[in-house]
Amino acid sequence: MIGENKGYRWFHVVTAVFVTSLIVSNIIAVKLISIGGLVLPAAVILFPIAYIIGDILTEVYGFDRARQVIWTGFFCNLLAVIAIWIAGRLTPPPFWAIGIFDTPQAAQQAYQAILGFAPRLLLASFLAYLVGEFLNSIVLAKLKVRTGGRHLWLRTITSTIVGQGADSAVFITIAFWGVFPSYALGQAVLSQWLFKVAFETLATPFTYLVVNALKRAEGVDFYDKDTEFKVIG
Repeated sequence: MIGENKGYRWFHVVTAVFVTSLIVSNIIAVKLISIGGLVLPAAVILFPIAYIIGDILTEVYGFDRARQVIWTGFFCNLLAVIAIWIAGRLTPPPFWAIGIFDTPQAAQQAYQAILGFAPRLLLASFLAYLVGEFLNSIVLAKLKVRTGGRHLWLRTITSTIVGQGADSAVFITIAFWGVFPSYALGQAVLSQWLFKVAFETLATPFTYLVVNALKRAEGVDFYDKDTEFKVIG
């Protein structure tokens, strides 16, 4: 470990990118897209970046710093959800209209359709995020100690397989249990999981580039040898 108690120039920048990726992903997730025959929420084009940044945070700054960012992302996302919910329930003026929606009622319905959140989906999203991100960070940190800091590709891909697998399973199960047949739930989990793992694998050169640049710039390379891995602490 190098530079544990120093100030970091880039830590807050990385945190900002992580939080932005998370919040935007949740907003665009309402749209479904088709990629190679797989039907996926549009969030898959951005949400895996949050996992890549989670890898970078843990690899460079250690689990405790990554935990701070994970909880920061959670509460920032919660704030965004509350603000969107409140805005959706405030009465619009009689002259309000958006684009092709020529009445306030139509515009309000459009707002609710795109930005409205079902409580069940919110619960699924929040739980999946916490479970997935913390598993991802813990697995990567422990593998780093086990491998002596070698084979970054092995750590990032393995942690993604575990974290994204848990994320997909928790979200799909809670959000759609009783809505989709069991075979469809399994297919949805598998589709998201495979896409996210493939995304992480293809992004490995980028992860190496950012990790190495940050380690040089910050003068830090943290090993979680004595970390207790407390989710809350």
